[in-house]
Amino acid sequence: MPRTERDSLGELQIPDDAYWGINTARAMENFPISRREISVYPDLIIAYAQVKQAAARANKEIGVLDARRADLIDRAAQDIIDGELHEQFVVGVIQGGAGTSTNMNVNEVIANRALELAGRQKGDYDFLSPNDHVNRSQSTNDTYPSAVKLSIAYGLGRLAQEMRLLRSSFATKGREFREVLKVGRTQLQDAVPMTLGQEFRGFATTLGEDIARIEDVRPLLLEVNLGATAIGTGIASVPDFGPAVISHLREITGFDGLVEAGDLIEATSDTGVFMSASSVMKRAAMKLSKICNDLRLLSSGPQAGLGEINLPAKQAGSSIMPGKVNPVIPEAVNQVAFIIAGSDVTIAMASEAGQLQLNAFEPVMAHVLLQNTAWLRRSVRTLRINCVDGITANTAHLQAMVDSSVGVITALIPRIGYLHAARLAKQALHEGVPVRSLILAEGLMAPEELDKALDPHGLSGGLFDTGVLPSLSPEVIAGLEAQLDEADRRDLA
Repeated sequence: MPRTERDSLGELQIPDDAYWGINTARAMENFPISRREISVYPDLIIAYAQVKQAAARANKEIGVLDARRADLIDRAAQDIIDGELHEQFVVGVIQGGAGTSTNMNVNEVIANRALELAGRQKGDYDFLSPNDHVNRSQSTNDTYPSAVKLSIAYGLGRLAQEMRLLRSSFATKGREFREVLKVGRTQLQDAVPMTLGQEFRGFATTLGEDIARIEDVRPLLLEVNLGATAIGTGIASVPDFGPAVISHLREITGFDGLVEAGDLIEATSDTGVFMSASSVMKRAAMKLSKICNDLRLLSSGPQAGLGEINLPAKQAGSSIMPGKVNPVIPEAVNQVAFIIAGSDVTIAMASEAGQLQLNAFEPVMAHVLLQNTAWLRRSVRTLRINCVDGITANTAHLQAMVDSSVGVITALIPRIGYLHAARLAKQALHEGVPVRSLILAEGLMAPEELDKALDPHGLSGGLFDTGVLPSLSPEVIAGLEAQLDEADRRDLA
């Protein structure tokens, strides 16, 4: 039989097997918008349970909550941290109220689970209340942003790990292709020689830079405003709560860098860190998309394009053209990058739209940041497994292009001068004659001197250079993949 729950607006019938209550029920009626429940983001659910667990321990420590109730709340929160009851988090990801619906969904599930652990009926809020006990010394306005920050920090950590694996794959290809000479290009026009290994090493290096930027922003997410309650004044709490809850949350999460914001009024209304996280993610996505563009260009053809590399054939590319194979993996990554770029605008607009002591639009910020972190992480993974690891080089074709390229004449400028070089380059292109033949025919350089100047090692700036980035060991890769697989199995975003 359903149970009856009451609030200041009236009463509602709640299914007896539901751990959520009347506040959650009203949110479900009010916000049937996204048809995506907050449970699609398990990091958010776990982080919120960790906040509530830390609050229960702090309230017990400072003596504002009796040990019996505090311990029941602690145990119920731990069940959620361990992955139980996530299906009970049913409010929509898009919601009005600055996250109040999410906070009350969490409060109600923890309260009813705690009541169950105590051997009592769900809804027996006279004994243990979602508001008076689970939410003691707290507000949506300090718990919600704190939980969101923690969840983003978790997600960015896994994104950085996935990017390390991709970086390692590009580094491995850099070593594999280190002696494959090719023609470089600027503005899509032939430039000077380089190696394919140098090109792939560049991809690895740029990924390393973005990993570093992600690691730079994560500590900013660990400044939280717990203890601020409604607007930062700490009303309905006590001064001892803030330091106590931060200490317990630090122990629960393992984030040693967790700190209380220096100005709780400012921290309650400020969403700058979400813009920073979004910006870092956009940077990584745009640069990854650029790499995918390069891979598509380099593999274009196979007959009428550049055709320098081969991407693994993953599926038939056309319903009408037999044998056609498209670069579907890079294309998918491109599209995720476009979404992230658009979401960065959403974050900026939502941040700017906050008024006075609170930003009411944190739910949409949380939604797009958590979604994009998960999507970008999976994009990085499929790019590595289904594309980069299987790339091969068309070595003979690359060498033929180098042999016929007039770009090598750039290396001769110090010996013959720019004007001679420009004239000979134009002549070589017009007549289809190798630069080498023209140089010797005009007696501008001796054969031995020309051979030395056009040596592949010199042309590429160090063909056999040892500056290739190290790859991860198979054991390390296997360990990281196992951790990421486990996170992906529970992540429904």
